[in-house]
Amino acid sequence: MKKSLAAVVGAALVAVLAACGGGENASGDTLRVGTLSDSKPNAYQENGVFTGFDNELLKAIAAHQNLKLEFVSTEFSALLSQVANGKFDIGSSGISQTDERRRTVDFSAPYNYQSLGIETREGVGITDENSLAGKRIGVVQGTVSDSWLAANAPAAQAVRFPQDAATLAALKSGAIDGAIFDRATAEDYAAKNPDAKLKVVKAITTTIPHGFAVKKGNTELAGKINAGLKAVIADGTWERVHRRFEPNAPVPVEFKAGQK
Repeated sequence: MKKSLAAVVGAALVAVLAACGGGENASGDTLRVGTLSDSKPNAYQENGVFTGFDNELLKAIAAHQNLKLEFVSTEFSALLSQVANGKFDIGSSGISQTDERRRTVDFSAPYNYQSLGIETREGVGITDENSLAGKRIGVVQGTVSDSWLAANAPAAQAVRFPQDAATLAALKSGAIDGAIFDRATAEDYAAKNPDAKLKVVKAITTTIPHGFAVKKGNTELAGKINAGLKAVIADGTWERVHRRFEPNAPVPVEFKAGQK
């Protein structure tokens, strides 16, 4: 009787994991993906489903490698440490590959590049990085936006938030004068909040690559992600996903269909 009950419980657990979008890879382990729920267009949740450029690209990569994914929301400031300690197998949220972060986690091959936008409200008087001195500028703690602000506008007053939603709310309410977001995210916020009179006053393009984060030393998983990434670039999936989420952003030559 006890053995039968255990079998029923086990079957129910598998059903629950499947309903949550999780699954098992070829070695029988659940691949948990730490991501964000509010960072359009890279990583966000819509109608209960995790989507965005990074997450949809990762889904396509996983399909090529016969991997199934379970997405879990977290805060960006905690994500890399959660990958490092094994809470998540993969980090997916437009993570820029900096030397500092490489000391904590390993990364996949690059799949995009970091681009930032300075966003403010009409009438605040912010036009570019040279006009940020003395202003309260919101950033998500631990992001490239955070480090960029410190390096390029040290006289600004950095106001750090745990996630994009809190930063946007503060910008709309007037609690901060401006914010630094991913460029596409900033443009999306301006387009979808007309009453707040938000505008992106300057776009900053960098050569810092984005990558999926994995635990240091997990070369097997990194290799599978890289193999899948090559496949989705070559067959044009990368470009299709990019057009869906970032239609106005240029496609770097190395991500064009046919590249290997």
